[in-house]
Amino acid sequence: MVGASTALVALAALFWGLSGGIGGILMADGWNAFVVSFYRGAIGLLVVLVWLALRPRGSGLSSGRLWFWSAIAGVGVAGNFSFYFLSIAHGSVAVAATLMYCAPVFVYLVSFALKLESPTALKWMAITVVMVGIVLLTRIYDSGTSGLTLIGVGAGLLAGVSYAVFIFGFKYAAAHGSPQAILSIAFAVLAAILIWPGEAQQIVAALSTPDWPLFAALGVFGAGVSFVLYIIGLNHTAPAVASIVAMVEPVTASLFGVVVLNEILASPQILGMGLILVTVTVLSVYSRSARPTSYISTN
Repeated sequence: MVGASTALVALAALFWGLSGGIGGILMADGWNAFVVSFYRGAIGLLVVLVWLALRPRGSGLSSGRLWFWSAIAGVGVAGNFSFYFLSIAHGSVAVAATLMYCAPVFVYLVSFALKLESPTALKWMAITVVMVGIVLLTRIYDSGTSGLTLIGVGAGLLAGVSYAVFIFGFKYAAAHGSPQAILSIAFAVLAAILIWPGEAQQIVAALSTPDWPLFAALGVFGAGVSFVLYIIGLNHTAPAVASIVAMVEPVTASLFGVVVLNEILASPQILGMGLILVTVTVLSVYSRSARPTSYISTN
């Protein structure tokens, strides 16, 4: 059971990693980042609604607090999807995925500010190393040759911040209802938000485009099945193991970008990516070993 659960977590992280590459292909075909994000969340909503219909017990849908915190989670995941794809559009899949993986760092900073976590020398050291990794990965010291834009870097970081908002929303909503109910509300809020910045003409055109199979795969596997698999897998997976396995996501996204989309990473960027991935994973393992949490961790 433990091995199977770990495999489910790894498979979910793999789907999340591939979603960045699929989104990159769609945007290269001319689709708006908000339209891609909208369909990822809207199709994911259909999947989790099926899960909710199959497992309706303990949904907590009558709780006002569940709706409030789930809506906060929805705002977070809407920002996460949108900023992630904007970062890809203005940079690369590898850089965007790695910057988004910094989400636990933002969680710590918010926790410090709200006095939910006690800052320690180890945590501040880890955060500093991650910041050094971000500088190397984005090559902001050499903007003339980095091939990145401020929009790409900023959106990547905001994707991580948005995911931190989702984490907090999901964490507090979990005390009032089931994961499937929370995700249903969150994805519904996402769809309601992103239908406005998305181009109406593209949203309608996507329904009959030859690219529709990619949209379907992005929503079903990148937002629906992946979240279901991850939550089910966490039931029998040690939090520390889940933190390590979650590294499959940025690694998969980076490999997809390099191999399929022909993206190029310079040596300093590879070093920066390594610093971020290893440090964030160690920080997550340390945090979860000391105090297991109930929220989802990954994009």
